[in-house]
Amino acid sequence: MKKDFIVSNKIDMSAYTKALELIEKSRYILIITHVNPDADSISSALALSNLFYENKIKHKVFNISSDLPQNLDFLNRFDKITDQLPKFFDLAISVDCGTYPRLGFKLDENIPLINFDHHKSNNDFGTLNIVDPLKSSTAEIIYDFFKHNGLYITKDSATALYVGIYDDSLAFSLSRCDELTFDKVNFLVQCGASPSGIANKLLRRDSLAKYRIIPKVLDSLELFKEGEIATIHAKKEWFEETGAHNRDCEDALDMIMSMAIVKVAFFIRIVSNRVRVSLRSKGSVDVSKIAGYFNGGGHFNAAGCSIDTDDIEKAKELVLKEIFELYK
Repeated sequence: MKKDFIVSNKIDMSAYTKALELIEKSRYILIITHVNPDADSISSALALSNLFYENKIKHKVFNISSDLPQNLDFLNRFDKITDQLPKFFDLAISVDCGTYPRLGFKLDENIPLINFDHHKSNNDFGTLNIVDPLKSSTAEIIYDFFKHNGLYITKDSATALYVGIYDDSLAFSLSRCDELTFDKVNFLVQCGASPSGIANKLLRRDSLAKYRIIPKVLDSLELFKEGEIATIHAKKEWFEETGAHNRDCEDALDMIMSMAIVKVAFFIRIVSNRVRVSLRSKGSVDVSKIAGYFNGGGHFNAAGCSIDTDDIEKAKELVLKEIFELYK
């Protein structure tokens, strides 16, 4: 592989070396993005995919569903992501999968798995685990994999990594971003990533349906504990009425969290006949504990889970009960 730079790091990063060794001796690699993939998972996978393609390493990027976030279609090799498992692969790489079930299927236990992730809930399910909850995103960890091994970052990989860091850090607004994150982002811009071009692609291509469903979601707002706890939901029929996609209303939760009084908020909608819950907090409430109670996971201030019911009100009561417990 073409190499560009090598840096030292005080942290023991031998796992990055081992990961490259596994990659270089493999004949066919499966890169796995998590169920209901977000920008961090897709971008991390495509950064690796571009690296592999440029170095003639046979591989596929896999997602269990063909329903992908179309606002990422400007990333190179996005159109190569498949929901069909190849007949043969001798190495798997998961990106941004906080738990093993997030892969969406069971791997042959004889196939080694490199687990790149930054979720607090990750329990090191891989053969080789490269997990750091302090990083802004999995994309930042993939960047460190490139950097540690002196691998050349092309414009396509730089763009993908920038997107992952930008999106998962909520435009660099989360505390997980530090001075090193910005050093990395600056280097990605030097490699060809365009901040304005990426922002335009991510922020200025909304569907009309999004602006038809978000008012309905916001109108569902309920406040508890003198406004510190907020809940919103989206009913199945609202998607049918507006033609919106589940992802079209995700911004509503961030809008609720922008209210000064709100400390914890969660958003409920039905996905594949199950309730999907997204949780956010600011301050001292660890929402990953709430998600963990329902076998979900995530970060201190951002987490998610699924509940085996299609009853929004029942799910709301269950989640509120756990939040109230944390407030005692």
